[in-house]
Amino acid sequence: MSLAAKASFTGACAFTALTIWAVHYQQSQERETMYKGVLKDDQRRKEKMKQRQEFFEASQRKRELYESVQKVEPSE
Repeated sequence: MSLAAKASFTGACAFTALTIWAVHYQQSQERETMYKGVLKDDQRRKEKMKQRQEFFEASQRKRELYESVQKVEPSE
C-alpha cells in the first residue's frame, strides 16, 4: 500500500468517525432541548391552573357577596 493510499484511508476513517460523533452529539442536544420544552409546558400549565383557581375563588366570593346583598329566587 502506498503512502497516499494509507493517508486517504486514515483521513476517510477520521472523517467518518467525526461525522458519527457529530450526529450523536446533535441528537443528544436536540433531545435535551425537547425535554426542556416539556418542562416549560408543565410550568405554564401549572401557572394557568393556578390563575384559573384564583379566578374561580374570586368569582365565588363575588357571588356570595351579591347573594348576601340581593335576594335570589330560583327560576322555574
